[in-house]
Amino acid sequence: MPSSVLKSSTLQTPVEARVRPLQQWWALSGRGVSKVLRNGEFVFAFISPAFLALCFYLPLSALMDVYGVDYAQFLMPIIVLQSVGFAASSAAMRASFDDTEGINTRFRVLPMPLAVPMFARLATNAVLLVVSLVCATVACLIIGWRPMGGVVGTIGLYVVALVVGLLLGLLADGVGLISGSPQATSQALVFPTLILGMASSGFVPVSQFPEWIQPFVRNQPISQFVNVMRAADTGSLTWEILTPTLWWCVCMFVTAVLLLWLGNRKVRA
Repeated sequence: MPSSVLKSSTLQTPVEARVRPLQQWWALSGRGVSKVLRNGEFVFAFISPAFLALCFYLPLSALMDVYGVDYAQFLMPIIVLQSVGFAASSAAMRASFDDTEGINTRFRVLPMPLAVPMFARLATNAVLLVVSLVCATVACLIIGWRPMGGVVGTIGLYVVALVVGLLLGLLADGVGLISGSPQATSQALVFPTLILGMASSGFVPVSQFPEWIQPFVRNQPISQFVNVMRAADTGSLTWEILTPTLWWCVCMFVTAVLLLWLGNRKVRA
């Protein structure tokens, strides 16, 4: 074979492209954030805590003053947690739409590690979570909340909110993958969040509930998260207060791992 022909065939041989998971993750994360911007989720991230703060603070603040409760300080943790819940709901809907629109199927045939889309969704959820926390903080400052726990206490408050938010995002991502439809995902998330939020110590003290439901209100996860955040905000956080929240976080993480494993099995099927 002539050398010119050999050189030509060598030059035309396709070079196998390297698979760079980090670049794939970055590209998919950018896609997710841009989709969040286009959908207006950042706008709802502000409207949700502002609406919640006004709806509960305005009618109940005068009543709580009778009991000697600074309602702006009292209400702050549940407003933050509800904002975190909004970010988790968005995460679930995003995962569900990716599944129903066939995007996960397209990713499966690409030279891409299976974990890359999941971590990209997690990065998108983290961005929306941070925006939600900022918006919730602004809403709480407007109604009169002020950080009272010093630098350490305030950092601890937001660390708890971020950890809970990320775990809820992982749980919601798993629910969205296995639910089968956005409608089922919405129903699976809205009712538990609504029930646990209203039947918690976030809006009123446990003593204001009927005695028969007080044990549930006192020990359910939303109340435990609220207790830790309030204790951090007042600088009185102890291991005794923190321990139940740590156990709930462990349970959430284990459940999220199980749901994501089942969801990824469904994607591979």
